[in-house]
Amino acid sequence: MNQDQIQRYGDELYAALIARQPVDPLTDREPAITIEDAYQIQLRMIQRRLDAGETIVGKKIGVTSKVVMDMLKVNQPDFGQMTSGMVFNEGEAIRADALIAPRAEAEVAFLLKRDLTGPGVTAADVLRATDCVMPCFEIVDSRIKDWKIKIQDTVADNASCGVLTLGGVRKDPRRIDLALAGMVLEKNGELISTSAGAAVQGSPVNAVAWLANTLGRLGIVLKAGEIILSGSQSPLVPVKAGDSLVCSVGGLGGTSVRFI
Repeated sequence: MNQDQIQRYGDELYAALIARQPVDPLTDREPAITIEDAYQIQLRMIQRRLDAGETIVGKKIGVTSKVVMDMLKVNQPDFGQMTSGMVFNEGEAIRADALIAPRAEAEVAFLLKRDLTGPGVTAADVLRATDCVMPCFEIVDSRIKDWKIKIQDTVADNASCGVLTLGGVRKDPRRIDLALAGMVLEKNGELISTSAGAAVQGSPVNAVAWLANTLGRLGIVLKAGEIILSGSQSPLVPVKAGDSLVCSVGGLGGTSVRFI
């Protein structure tokens, strides 16, 4: 794929984000698109957000569960970049109509106090570099029509990033076994799922190490002060105005999100 195509598709996805109007899958229009092409499109889309005044605040890992990997026919996670315009405070209502087809997922976020530069980053390195962990909700959203995505589509679309909320409870990850910590997710007072951190690459810590090493090979550093979303521990839950969700993580605490 040439640079003109990469720029055109990146601009198209940014326009879809602003107008909240989805586009046809890129993989239908460009059957030969590679994951490497898709990441270049992602970078163009992100650059448009930066040009509009946003800043990078962190990274996210996607496609961490076997169910989603099987759906997309891939055997590894992907990643996206989070910007300042995506972050909501705990308790702050999110307008559902500001997104296209939002779906909520619960996970654990890491706040770094030191840079992580891969390759060669281990789980122990991640723990040493982490200031604290907190429960969070990522509200994923697809600029691809009807969520008809393959791995190249979601990568190009910044790993289907929407917005996120960070829980107010923050703890030292060395005092919690994140692999064994159970997570409970409720929507409108009804139980949706239960899981453990081991569902995410064996541990959310391992997922962050994977991200640091993968990005390191691309010359990208996980920087001190960045928020790293370690991957969903829950199913993707469609949400609309009036919905509220609560998640709790054993030993860590809980957080909530509501939509208007």
